[in-house]
Amino acid sequence: MVETNHILEELEKKFDAINQKTETHLEGLLWSKPITYWDYIQTDALLNLQIQRTTLPDEMVFIMYHQVNELLFKMILWEINQVCKAKELKTTFFSERLNRISRYFDMLTTSFDIMGDGMEVDQYMKFRNTLTPASGFQSAQYRLIEFASTDLINLIDYRFRATIDRNTPYSHAFEHLYWQAAGKDYATGEKSYLILEFERKYKDEFLRFMEEYNTINIWQKFKQLPTADQKNEELIASMRHFDKTVNITWVMGHLNAAKKYIESGKGSGEATGGSDWKKYMHPKYQRRIFFPDLWSAEELEKWGEDC
Repeated sequence: MVETNHILEELEKKFDAINQKTETHLEGLLWSKPITYWDYIQTDALLNLQIQRTTLPDEMVFIMYHQVNELLFKMILWEINQVCKAKELKTTFFSERLNRISRYFDMLTTSFDIMGDGMEVDQYMKFRNTLTPASGFQSAQYRLIEFASTDLINLIDYRFRATIDRNTPYSHAFEHLYWQAAGKDYATGEKSYLILEFERKYKDEFLRFMEEYNTINIWQKFKQLPTADQKNEELIASMRHFDKTVNITWVMGHLNAAKKYIESGKGSGEATGGSDWKKYMHPKYQRRIFFPDLWSAEELEKWGEDC
């Protein structure tokens, strides 16, 4: 009874703070339904989001796999935002959330067996023709993860980094992001339909996000930690693991899964979005490194070459 009285007192405080009557909310409990798993998780809605474009069974594997990826991207962004928007960031909190993010990417990395070994080549090469010009390139959440992880300069095509700094307009920097190479002919400046549609949908959001995270991304938050903590070997190892997992291991898992199907000899050998997928995807060409200060000169020079 003492515990019940304490709970009621706390409820009074809670509802008084928002000018609500505790009695009204308690009475509402009399008429509310008990929560169920399927209502809480929204399983009916979730399991009805898989809409095939063909009658080929393995297309369902492809759809669900990518939806799982997007859910994991959302989980990653959820953790990143807790770190980046923390008003008083503690090293233990930073480290715990960073390890969570890395575990999600570890899971994504090992999941490529589902793609690589979980679909018949013949089926994939048939249903993929119905997906053109869509591409996994068009995952907006993945781009947000990049913007929130590192300084923008580290996402710029390495050929143009010397011409861009913190005073460069975001719209100009956007045009020179490393992934623009997958959808732009730099000889003519002409963009593919793939990237034009992607920008039509997300460019304004990306520009706002780039500016917001310019000073609060994971690298900037790391540099705000006490100097002694920034030199902690375990924390540095966690930062390096996150960097390598996202920018080498996960990328190579994706690349190797794509190779099995695209180079099977049963199609055109081109990505559905029409990108130069080998150069776009391979780490040694991307030169995307979130935390270059945490790697040696030799490691930076050989980035992705051992894959």
